[in-house]
Amino acid sequence: MSVLVLTTGGTIDKVYFDASSEYEVGEPTVPHVFREAGVALEWRLESLMRKDSLEINDDDRAAIRAACEAAPESRILITHGTDTMSLTAEKLTGIPGKTIVLTGALAPARFKTTDAIFNLGLALGAVQSLPPGVHLAMNGTIFEAGKVRKNREAGRFEATGP
Repeated sequence: MSVLVLTTGGTIDKVYFDASSEYEVGEPTVPHVFREAGVALEWRLESLMRKDSLEINDDDRAAIRAACEAAPESRILITHGTDTMSLTAEKLTGIPGKTIVLTGALAPARFKTTDAIFNLGLALGAVQSLPPGVHLAMNGTIFEAGKVRKNREAGRFEATGP
C-alpha cells in the first residue's frame, strides 16, 4: 500500500518570525514528522501550494481535486489549513475508488506544543483503514465530508447534521 501526501499549506506548515505574528507558509513538515515517527509505510509527497486556507479559492480546490483524480494511489492524505478544510473536503466528494483524508493543525508543527503530530498520525491511520470517500481527521475524531464544521471559539471540529 502506498499513500500520496498532498500539501496545500495552512497552519501546520507555518513559520512565525516574530511576536507580532509575521509568518509565511514554509516547507512541508510531513517528511520530518514521518521520519521522527519511524513511518515505514511507502508514501509519496506532492506539494501543491503553500497557502493559508483563507486564501484557497475555487481554482485551487479544482487543482487539488485534479491531483487526487490523477494520482495512481487510491489512498490520499491532504494537509490543509483548518479554516476552509471542510469546504475543500466537500469539493472532493464523488471521486470513485479513492480514500481521501484531510488534516491540519491549530498550532504549527514547528511549535513545541502542537496538535499537528497527533493529527497527522490519526490521518495516516484513517487513510489506511477507511473505505473510499472523503474524511477529515482532527481532534482525535474522524468526520465525514459535508458533516463537519470548525468551531473557532472552542478551537475544535464538530459534527453537523444527523
